[in-house]
Formats: sequence, structure tokens, C-alpha cells
Amino acid sequence: MPVVDLHCHILPGVDDGSKSWDVSLKLAKDAVADGVTHALCTPHTLNGRYTNHKQDVIKLTEEFQDRLDQAGIPLIVFPGQEVRLSGGLIEALDNDDILFCDEDGQYMLLELPSNEVPHYTKNMVYELASRGITPIIVHPERNREILADPRKLQEFLEMGVLVQITASSYTGLFGKEIEECSRGFIKAGQCAFFASDAHDLPKRQYQLGEALNKLAKEFGEERRQSFLSNAQAVINGDPVYLNWQPFPNKRKKFLGLF
Repeated sequence: MPVVDLHCHILPGVDDGSKSWDVSLKLAKDAVADGVTHALCTPHTLNGRYTNHKQDVIKLTEEFQDRLDQAGIPLIVFPGQEVRLSGGLIEALDNDDILFCDEDGQYMLLELPSNEVPHYTKNMVYELASRGITPIIVHPERNREILADPRKLQEFLEMGVLVQITASSYTGLFGKEIEECSRGFIKAGQCAFFASDAHDLPKRQYQLGEALNKLAKEFGEERRQSFLSNAQAVINGDPVYLNWQPFPNKRKKFLGLF
């Protein structure tokens, strides 16, 4: 089965990922060694520091594919974006400046700020859904507000969003708390797939294969296959169905009574 990486910062010189073509080709070799066959190139956009326009990303991805072919690296790449939740998102959509995971424009990677879930997130998800767009919330396990209370993600799942967890979060590279949060989302069926979120940075290497193998050991081979199938469905614009459960409510502690 093809292994699709839906989130990586492998294009050179456009964000905090690869800094050069040599680095991009090295990351591509690392991806292939990790089992990846297809990768969605997703530079940051609208995050206050980087704005990577649709046509620029398309052009750069086409050049990257040419260089991969010339180097004999068996990786197929597609243009995409990691879109930050922001007030400029609707304008960018209206200006046809947003790239989706699929050609039909159904799935979009949506990044929340690192520290919070903004008050207008629900309204934005509703607006995207009204346009036929399914947001994929990327690495919620690394959002501090969600990490403190993973149940905050549930209202967005109820609205039909999908969730992507970073592979190295689940393998433990970001620490035990983030690893346990990732496991909780997986156990509840709230995660649709892993992605590498690979950068040319410490702790941001390809660990997709390791995460998938760990997933099979902890939750069974069927879950691993579903993650692979879901990622492939997204890039093809096909439906993804999740049978998820809510997190249990935390029990209140009554000090001194027990």
C-alpha cells in the first residue's frame, strides 16, 4: 500500500523547513528510507511570518519533482500548504490562494496557534464547512490549551473535522505528556492518520514508519492499515469515516473525604 505523508516542510527556502535544494533532496531520501512513497509539500502560510502563495508553491513543487526524478529518488510530491487559522484565511480562499490536500479542494490542513484555541475557531470551521471544505487540524497534541484539556478538540470533531497527529509526538520525541495525549486521541478513535511534519530541525526528522509500527503493536495491524488508507483517501479526495468516542469526563477530587 502507498504510504502518503500529508504534512512535511521539504520545499527549500520558503519557511523553517529545508534551507536548500541539497537539504530537500536529503529529506526526500530520508522519507523514502522511512517508507514514504508520496508526500504533500506543505509550507507554512498565513502564520504571521510566512505567506507562501499558491502559484509559487505549485511552481516550486514541480521543480522539486524534476530534481527528484533526475536524482533517481522514488518520491512523488504534490503541492500543499499548512494554513494557519487567521483572519486572512477567508480572503485567501476568495482570492484562490489556498492549496488543498486534494485536487477537488475538499481537505485543507489547518494549524492552530501553539498556545491557544482562538475564540473564533468554531466560526471559522463552520465557514469552511459551508464551503464544502473539511479542515484537518494538524498536531493538536502540541497545542498547549488542548494538551491541558484534550476534550476541547471534541466540539470540532462533532463539526466533521479530521485530526492529524505528528508521528514523532507519538514516538515520544516531544516528551511523555505529548506522547500520552497522542495515545489518548488514538485510543478514542479521534485521530485519522499520522504525518511526519518533517523539518530540517532537531526532533523533526522522519519517524512515520516508526510511529506506524508502534501503532500496530499497541492497537493492531487493522488500525495501522486504516491510518494508511485514510491518508490515501485524503489525497484522492475520497471520504474518510471515523468511529470516534469522546474523552471521559475527569473525576472531581474531594480532598479529605477519601
